[in-house]
Amino acid sequence: MSTIRLVIPEEPNAGDVNNTQTRTVNVGSLRLGLLDNSKANSDHLLSRIAELVKQEFNVSNVVSQRKPRASSPAVSSVIETLARDADIVVSAMAD
Repeated sequence: MSTIRLVIPEEPNAGDVNNTQTRTVNVGSLRLGLLDNSKANSDHLLSRIAELVKQEFNVSNVVSQRKPRASSPAVSSVIETLARDADIVVSAMAD
């Protein structure tokens, strides 16, 4: 099994951290999530990232979600969809 390193570019609120949850990822059949923040060209960046991930891993499914505005957080239904249908999620910003 390969190791996937997660990088979180922002510090979570102390009350939001739950370090007791773990998720087993089957890299033989990876479900990739993409979260587009609605900035210009973020869809192109995410598309390229998905292509590169598919070259390295066996991706069985790609689920894409889009925020309505870059300045607001993703709504709970978007987060729930990604949590349910993806093993890993890439969120992109671009201009």
